[in-house]
Amino acid sequence: MEKDIVPVCLGRLRADSPLVLAPMAGYTDSPFRRIARAHGAGFTVTELVSVEGIVRDNKKTKKLLSFTDQERPIGIQIFGNNPEVMEAAARMIETIGPDFIDINMGCCSQKICSGGMGAALLQEPRHLGKIAEKIVRAVDVPVSAKIRIGWDFSSLNYREVIRALEDAGVDFITVHGRTRSQMFSGKSDWNIILEIAELSHIPVIGNGDITSYDEALLRLKESGCAAVMIGRGAVGNPWIFSPAMPDLESLVIQIIDHLDSMIGHYGAYGIILMRKHLVKYIHGFPYAAQFRTRLLQAKDRDEIRGLLEELSGAEKNIV
Repeated sequence: MEKDIVPVCLGRLRADSPLVLAPMAGYTDSPFRRIARAHGAGFTVTELVSVEGIVRDNKKTKKLLSFTDQERPIGIQIFGNNPEVMEAAARMIETIGPDFIDINMGCCSQKICSGGMGAALLQEPRHLGKIAEKIVRAVDVPVSAKIRIGWDFSSLNYREVIRALEDAGVDFITVHGRTRSQMFSGKSDWNIILEIAELSHIPVIGNGDITSYDEALLRLKESGCAAVMIGRGAVGNPWIFSPAMPDLESLVIQIIDHLDSMIGHYGAYGIILMRKHLVKYIHGFPYAAQFRTRLLQAKDRDEIRGLLEELSGAEKNIV
């Protein structure tokens, strides 16, 4: 293994790399988690899953909970607001065998926050702590929480939130260095992440704006975090978890493998869902702009493969 990468213990959870995959709605499904893990991600996490859907045995929710052993260590991320419902959902999740349960306390979407869930919980540290404590007491697997540094810049109450989570007994905390009001604009504040890592008595994972393997190692070193979490920077670039850099031939092989996994997981609809990954994979390569529209309009696997081979051939002909 790369000398810069060593296993890390996050409370009771062990990961063989401190570079881990962030949960991202619409992206971190089972096929992508398998790819990230194969490229060296220390652990993976599901998309956020509604506890209401879990306790009601919702069919679509159950699909989000499916995973394979190739994705381990894997965490299932849940969101909700009612402590009793979240406790019940956590008990149900434990029966399917995840390596840990992660509580979403950082999602910034209006739909989730308007229901008092996600980042809205940051406004109520006492309630947030009660939720975490109930889940920790209900299950035997490790429990973590993912937060932001505050609701907005006038309420940077991360110290109070960290204390509440520590008192609740969570194994580790992931901190996205933005407020909820920032959404994904501006920059992640790694100075605050550093402060949280210094004051916390449990492991902290830093998250936000990591776009390369070298940057991940730098953030890991400078922040004092036990690990760093990579989200948008991994989409179309699963090589970010290792020092490897793909050539176009390797890229094409990876895209086809991803496409096949999507079709295997979703059926023909996987081709449509793959489109958002396709544009990220080819971004920055010569002639990518010319092929983007054609790839997005492709209707089957063979057509996509043919276009990728054509793109690869065009790149090789550059003098």
